Amino acid sequence: MSDLAAITVTYDPDHELLASQWRALGHVSAIFVVDNASSSASRALTRALVSDVPQAVLIENERNVGLGDALNTGIAAARAAGKRVVLLLDQDSTFAATAPAALLRALNDVQATTGIPCCVGPVLVDPQTGMAHGFHHVADGWLWARAHPATDAPPIPVANLNGSGTMMPIALVDTVGGLDGGLFIDHVDTEWSFRVLSQGFGLYGIPSVSFDHRMGERGRRVWLLGWRVWPDRSPLRHYYLYRNTVRLMRRPYVWRVWKCWALAKMLLTLCVVIAAGPSRREQWQMIMKGLKDGFREWRRD
Repeated sequence: MSDLAAITVTYDPDHELLASQWRALGHVSAIFVVDNASSSASRALTRALVSDVPQAVLIENERNVGLGDALNTGIAAARAAGKRVVLLLDQDSTFAATAPAALLRALNDVQATTGIPCCVGPVLVDPQTGMAHGFHHVADGWLWARAHPATDAPPIPVANLNGSGTMMPIALVDTVGGLDGGLFIDHVDTEWSFRVLSQGFGLYGIPSVSFDHRMGERGRRVWLLGWRVWPDRSPLRHYYLYRNTVRLMRRPYVWRVWKCWALAKMLLTLCVVIAAGPSRREQWQMIMKGLKDGFREWRRD
């Protein structure tokens, strides 16, 4: 896999998970680790891990520039190294050593079949509940839904991909543009997905490949018209989630069906965190601040 580079963004990571991830990347020709100003102790541990991985390069940011800009830094490094394809990874995603090669084969097959540049992504599984998050798609032309195809199903077109596990050709990034650093963290992948689709390119889920992936601080199994994984998030993460959802509402290439679903999800999330979540007062304050800042920043979008 000489054309493939993995990009992992770190911020005070769990180093055991990080080591597991890099062991699974043993056949990937380059790993670019972009650290977003972790604590000095955490960064020292990351340096030590990187020193034991021959193909890994550590890029240390002096400040936390957010997920989008950190990934753009990694993509630029992969481009400069002559790589053709990148695999984007969160610091807490783990997978089998066969997964990167399987995703690369799927990407090549999908692009050969469709004749257009595409992104592909695996099934994401919450390791605490063992439940798959599924692939987002639009059902019956109006319903934002999740598909849970069988593991032997062929690649399926999807409405968006989670950032961690997304594999894409660098040429597509050069055409569409980099990830939106202004969003900082949440919905960076959502915005990218809609921008890719709006320009006529493809997004595909690969049911035969799975990653363990942690959304939020932990996942809970809850009943919402069926069993689902509910991620618990910190007040700060909810700030970015609400701020960025509002910002995406103004962008014309973001699908209306997602906007309707996102409004309902914001209301549901507010009810859940206020009724049953920890730090309820701080959650409320940060959600309200996110909404306020999101409306203030509409003019930028």
